[in-house]
Amino acid sequence: MIPGTPFETGSHAEKRIFERLRLAFDNGYTAFHSLKPTTHPYKQFPEVDFVIVGPEGLFALEVKGGKVTVQNGDWHYQDGHGSEKFQMQDPFRQAATAMHGLTVDLRENLPGHVHNAMATGFGVIFPDCRWDTHSSEWDREMVADRRRCRDLGQWLRQLFAYWRQRGGSQELLDDDALATVRRFIRPNVDADIESVDLKVPLHQQVGQVERRIERLTADQMRMADVAQANSRVLCTGGAGTGKTYLAERLAQKWTDQGMQVALVCRSPWLRHHLASRLAIPGLSVSLIDGICLDCSRAGLDRFDALIVDEGQDLFDMASIEILDQVLAGGLESGRWCWFYDLNNQALSGNFDTSAKEFLEAINPVCMPLNINCRNTRVILKYVQERLGADIGTRGAGAGPDVRYCMVSNRQESAEQVSREIVELVDVGGLAPGSVTILSPFDYFDSSVSELPVDTAIKIGQLDEFSIRRMPVDKVGFARIDEFKGLENEAIIVVDLPAPDGTDRELPKHYVAMTRARAVLSIVQFGS
Repeated sequence: MIPGTPFETGSHAEKRIFERLRLAFDNGYTAFHSLKPTTHPYKQFPEVDFVIVGPEGLFALEVKGGKVTVQNGDWHYQDGHGSEKFQMQDPFRQAATAMHGLTVDLRENLPGHVHNAMATGFGVIFPDCRWDTHSSEWDREMVADRRRCRDLGQWLRQLFAYWRQRGGSQELLDDDALATVRRFIRPNVDADIESVDLKVPLHQQVGQVERRIERLTADQMRMADVAQANSRVLCTGGAGTGKTYLAERLAQKWTDQGMQVALVCRSPWLRHHLASRLAIPGLSVSLIDGICLDCSRAGLDRFDALIVDEGQDLFDMASIEILDQVLAGGLESGRWCWFYDLNNQALSGNFDTSAKEFLEAINPVCMPLNINCRNTRVILKYVQERLGADIGTRGAGAGPDVRYCMVSNRQESAEQVSREIVELVDVGGLAPGSVTILSPFDYFDSSVSELPVDTAIKIGQLDEFSIRRMPVDKVGFARIDEFKGLENEAIIVVDLPAPDGTDRELPKHYVAMTRARAVLSIVQFGS
């Protein structure tokens, strides 16, 4: 995925498709979001929602969320609440003309043997509609409605085959040709400058971090092959080592093999977040308390395979017994992968050493994750030095310094949080939704509740349902224990005393600090 996180386009549908594309293929394919080619038959500033480059060729995708209707050749859009309705361009014509302009650019700028071997085509995605209508102006293979979106990888393979059969090249692009195409479409540029004192804007620093995270995460995904090759796996890693991404990739691999899979966790917030990202046929994303009911609703006696995320929260014998009942063959003989982190992160209070020992006695393959692919080296070093936690090595390269401020009371804390929001959003150029404030308290018990009105209106309280639409349009606020398993570009930690090594609040420090991918701000009580 280039970039590693979606651009702020205002389209929730594009953000959902972005996450589904991330899981649609293994290595060898690249998806470019919001591409703006310089050549177009009639538009001065064209845009393509997604361009997919792979061995089969190059393909443009247009995404139209909400309700879409066509009357007498006129296309209309209505959002999911029915509150907006307006006329729009024919999305098939939109995708076709954008693809034509991009093809002209490629023909003029790529070696002949590359563009001559490359099939091209386009498709339209209606993620919220059921689209059964056939027409002389589009073929069935060109459309993905809400049903086909559930397995976007399968639809894309059919789309590629469709355009190749329509007269496109029958060759497959090799790695060198793919690299050439990718470099032209969206190159990495490291231009030399004169020796002057320039401060890189914060939003550019964050963008650089996000691209490094993308590359590290792609490398870590290869560990999913190890998990897939073994029936029972205990996978341990600190915060930021890619456990949730691996769980998602493994779910895709197992369901592709025809298995009925359950991905289970304890946190309702994490469950809603995962469910919004993983609309995969054959996968049930469940809470431990609801997995038996989800099994029945899926029409199953037992699941074929089980994936546990944030598994440190399920190291208790009651959870072990539930999972043993819903897994074919039980935990001793069934297929499962258990992702967990014991670095002070078990905030649920359910941790039972005997539950972990029970799983270890089954003799699963033990798979440690040692490479941190979420946090910058600056954040990594800060957490390791202040908390003594092992959250992996390497990190996502250099990044902004950790921002730290000591305050003595709630009013000072609120004033500093207000300054941090100005520095990160107004001055630094970060999108409001890329910033989350984390506190051990609910909003009205937090010092954040004392912010002045002009700052308070910029903040939105997150809940287990709004988390489906991350990133949101405002600076988010959440309780630390509820945000566990999630992350954002910038995190502001408030209302915690400075850690002293024996503090009972140490797990909260750990969880809160490691949610930050690029920017970490800490507003801490102390004298």
